[in-house]
Amino acid sequence: MAETIKIAVCADEKNIRSYLVSLIKKQGGECGITEYASADAYLSDGKEHDIIFLDIEMGGSGAGLDGMGLARHIRGMEAQKQPIIIFVTGYEKYVYDAFDVGAFQYLVKPVDEQKFAEVFGRAAGQVLSEAEQRKKKLVIQYGGEGKAIPLNDIYYMESRNHNIILYLKDGSMEYYAKIGDLEEELAGQFYRIHRGYLINLFHVEGYDKTEVRMANGDKLLLSRYKYDGFVQAYMDYISEESL
Repeated sequence: MAETIKIAVCADEKNIRSYLVSLIKKQGGECGITEYASADAYLSDGKEHDIIFLDIEMGGSGAGLDGMGLARHIRGMEAQKQPIIIFVTGYEKYVYDAFDVGAFQYLVKPVDEQKFAEVFGRAAGQVLSEAEQRKKKLVIQYGGEGKAIPLNDIYYMESRNHNIILYLKDGSMEYYAKIGDLEEELAGQFYRIHRGYLINLFHVEGYDKTEVRMANGDKLLLSRYKYDGFVQAYMDYISEESL
């Protein structure tokens, strides 16, 4: 079953909303589109979206939030899934403000169809890639029952006393397993940098000849015999993720 991309179109001018909706529909794929005429309407609806097309000038003359204000509000909602924000604006002067709120891209009115297709394709590709990553899980036996752990929740694994310690976003857990079996099962996203460490390439922050720095701040010993293989595996992983 195809993944449905949830899209919000937020603009106070109906003709702008209608035009953007028509462009989205031309791209094909499974999309659920919701229109909002104001920031208040968007916030009161409470839905999560994958992509938001947001008119910066929306509501700027009224008492409510304008488009930029809504974007800042969304970015401040840490508990909520963060959407891709694509600004629509009549003025290029807003481009620096757009980067301040982590906007994916901005489109200048009148929106060019070819430019829209290019930006939409990249945004949709990112949404679908992240959805695929969330589906990938490691199933382990823990506490007498099966437990499925999303791979991207795992920073790395350590082999210790015939057990495996998983270092996770929300702590750690230990269970019986062989690191060699896990190395084989998770090849591609994980790499064994040392006889005792199997790391998630998704969470690598940096490295040098002797250690790898993970996104949780831990620095792990990199075997000199593994260095070349690790660099190649990491470059291959990055190249694959960027496609």
